[in-house]
Amino acid sequence: MLKRLLPFSAAAILVILWHISVQWGGKSLIPTPWQVFKGIAELAQKGLLLKYVVASLFRVTWGYLLAVILAVPFGLVLGWFRRGEWTFNPLIQVLRPISPLAWIPISILWFGVGDVAAIFLIFLASFLPLTVSAMNAVRGIEAIHLNIGRNFGLSQRRLIREVIYPAVMPQLIVGLRITLGIAWLVVVAAEMIAVNSGLGFLIIDSRNAGNRYDLVIAGMVLIGVIGLLLDLVMRKLEKLKTLRWGYANV
Repeated sequence: MLKRLLPFSAAAILVILWHISVQWGGKSLIPTPWQVFKGIAELAQKGLLLKYVVASLFRVTWGYLLAVILAVPFGLVLGWFRRGEWTFNPLIQVLRPISPLAWIPISILWFGVGDVAAIFLIFLASFLPLTVSAMNAVRGIEAIHLNIGRNFGLSQRRLIREVIYPAVMPQLIVGLRITLGIAWLVVVAAEMIAVNSGLGFLIIDSRNAGNRYDLVIAGMVLIGVIGLLLDLVMRKLEKLKTLRWGYANV
């Protein structure tokens, strides 16, 4: 029981300190935890809670999945064929440090204000990190494993399925997990500018429409909770039998 309750202890202490600091501070724009809870209940009663959560998850799902479908094979190919890496890696390293938020004006110019602009930003934020993760996963394969597979006469297809795939997946899953967190961060920022729904829009709209800071913090809490749930889902993948070996010493 103690082991199960321990992860919630830090959150409980934070909520208590939050409540005490607001009470001792007297009049403040910062709402109490109870006011934030009532704000979430208000959103649910009006039907906005589910609408905004689904809108944000919809954009993240499409942008992230498109990046996975394109970036992972692209990165694996670049990692396997060194000439391809020499050709594209400088361009990737130039584009990678550019914040996805810097692309907001261009995305609005190309796609207008709407879901497509936000999905494009999420795709852009996910594509380059996933490409680099896939490249590094292939480069991390020990040459002796490939040589043993070839010595046993494995065909190219069997070498990919029985050696390369299990070797790259543990590191690739870590990259997928980190990138999903980045995608969730970007969708919130994009929704503050490029769309008129979602949790990011809730935060900026609540600030502009009457200083509803209870709803502002409610949006922040929802973003954190959903981000935690997404991370837990990705961590479940690490427990698959085909991947567990990669975490044996962790």
